[in-house]
Amino acid sequence: MHAYLSRGRRAPIRAAALLAGALACQMALAAPPKGSPEHIAAVTAQVDERGVRANAARTADWPAYGLDYAETRHSKLAEIDAGNVGKLGLAWTYNLESTRGVEATPLVVDGIMYVTASWSVVHAVDVRTGKRLWRYDPKVPREYAQKGCCDVVNRGVALYRGKVFVGTFDGRLVALDAATGKPVWEKDTVEDRSRPYTVTGAPRVIKGKVIIGNGGAEYGVRGYLTAYDAETGEQKWRWYTVPGDPSKPFENEAMVKAAKTWDPAGQWWVTGGGGTAWNSIAYDPELNLMYVGTGNGSPWNHRKRSPAGGDNLYLASIVALDPDTGKYVWHYQETPGDNWDYTSVQDMILTDLTLDGKKRKVILHAPKNGFFFVIDRTNGKFISAKPFTEVNWATGYDKNGRPIETPLARSREAFDSVPGPFGGHNWHAMSFNPKTGLAYFPVQNVPLNLAEDKDWRFNENKPGQPQSGTGWNTGMLVNTQAPKSKAFGRLVAWDPVRQKEAWRQEYASPWNGGTLTTAGNLVFAGTADGRFAAYSADKGEKLWEAPIGVGMVAPPVTYEVDGRQYVSIAVGWGGVFGLFQRATDKHGLGRVYTFALGADKPLPEVPAYPQGELISGVKYDPAHIPEGTKLYVSNCVFCHGVPGIDKGGNIPNLGYVPSRDIANLGDFVWGGPFVKKGMPDFTGKLSADDVEKIKAFIQGTADAIRPKP
Repeated sequence: MHAYLSRGRRAPIRAAALLAGALACQMALAAPPKGSPEHIAAVTAQVDERGVRANAARTADWPAYGLDYAETRHSKLAEIDAGNVGKLGLAWTYNLESTRGVEATPLVVDGIMYVTASWSVVHAVDVRTGKRLWRYDPKVPREYAQKGCCDVVNRGVALYRGKVFVGTFDGRLVALDAATGKPVWEKDTVEDRSRPYTVTGAPRVIKGKVIIGNGGAEYGVRGYLTAYDAETGEQKWRWYTVPGDPSKPFENEAMVKAAKTWDPAGQWWVTGGGGTAWNSIAYDPELNLMYVGTGNGSPWNHRKRSPAGGDNLYLASIVALDPDTGKYVWHYQETPGDNWDYTSVQDMILTDLTLDGKKRKVILHAPKNGFFFVIDRTNGKFISAKPFTEVNWATGYDKNGRPIETPLARSREAFDSVPGPFGGHNWHAMSFNPKTGLAYFPVQNVPLNLAEDKDWRFNENKPGQPQSGTGWNTGMLVNTQAPKSKAFGRLVAWDPVRQKEAWRQEYASPWNGGTLTTAGNLVFAGTADGRFAAYSADKGEKLWEAPIGVGMVAPPVTYEVDGRQYVSIAVGWGGVFGLFQRATDKHGLGRVYTFALGADKPLPEVPAYPQGELISGVKYDPAHIPEGTKLYVSNCVFCHGVPGIDKGGNIPNLGYVPSRDIANLGDFVWGGPFVKKGMPDFTGKLSADDVEKIKAFIQGTADAIRPKP
């Protein structure tokens, strides 16, 4: 009887199993192939608020710039961990077909990767094969390159309900069909085309609105942030970071409040004011607040920008906005009266910390000015700030969150700015691991000496004013004296509760890549000298390294496809430091590298950097060198570096190009062949006499540093 009942019970179970199997087969047959347009349309349609928040529970995909709305860049995947990371190998590489800087964070949804290269070109890649699905080129005019300070870079795209959103270097916002790469709509985000605005940051999508800021503070623009309807492209709101023309009504009460902190004698509405919001945005769905980091003043020089002083709101600040309306809620200004290009656009991370026995909702931030901040994200109240690197402009912050400045900070004479305008930490991504309680980010010093430019006038181009020939407006002179501080780069793990460094790894150079941290007790980061490495998150021990050869500035990502964990990084040397400097002997070609456990593809050969011999034999008049020096500083130095002294980056150093090129320099500066690659055309800007003087400086400098026999 027992056996009979057992068999009787098993029969319907077997039947149900057979039926389930049949249904599964039918579904498999009906499901579109992975990587097909139908598959892509289906999986990207699920990327919205609910999808991003659901993914945060396990982080199988990487659907948003910082992984989640809090921008933690912490993956909960742990197939790859501190015990087996040594078995990581190359799965595939993908050619981004670029030779300029690559700063993008790839987005990945069910094996479909979206990544940008220089010139805002978007690539869709099948992670399962490493093959291209589609490519979209917004065809940014190459002559537009001279309107950007810091290379023709792009930090990535946003995804939302079947669309890919990209901001283009020339200031457009384009919505693409995620399955095909075809444009759906396009909007011009630049409200005043007489001003040199750019877009290099990744958009964010919050509550159905695509939000994007802009760059251009070095040139003289007014910063703002704009929200567009993700479906139609209709502009929903715009919030300015600094006040406008006081002869006209201010847009809102926040601008009225800001105007009281500026001196009208500086005519900030003429010089632009700055404050461009070109990178960091985070979002707290529970508080319904979005947070934006704002940029430096325009010009840098506070006395020129606002002669009577003042904090100059909302420069160098974290600002909380209502994402539905763009209305100002609160702000905290990290660098009042910015005088040093101390942007606050570096990545923000939202987390909860237990401080003095009480759980607090906080923002973690390590901006350019060298201090690590912990801010209450519910109300913007200052909690703490401590220096994460060498700092000489302030000794600390008082209990009210105001910096305690040193006498050196606003010197009218030449002084070493530490950190300098390159920042103690720049845009390179930070990550936070809740298990270790540590934040991970690259720290640096690029030595720079600043002096007040007493002769500065807006948009005047006087020889000796840094890059004024291409539109820069700093109000500062650079390196009139040799800097005394030393260059360095580090990877730092920071404890935000104790406000103390937990561990560090020394790097060979400044300008290293952003970080990723995982539940496998790992931190991944690329370096300026071409190494992609993994460290233990708790102790900082190096556990694995891949010799890529090309310097890396972008952050890595990790994700799971068909049950396997991958790690990818977009590689391509560049950015403002990478224009004229490098730490490898390899040519910085753009490529995506993807790794997995047990993969064993060989790393591709990377061509050597085409470095020539120090130039010689160009005829010049030594009497022209002083004027040539000033002309070079005003037109060439931020791209090409100092001839023969700097190494050259993704733009060559003119001390090492063929001598015939310098002898015939006019053929290059007046409508020359490199205009099609982004070099400014100096026709009408530099005379024949000017060019002769620049030649004298280039060859004269090479002769001065040439080793004597």
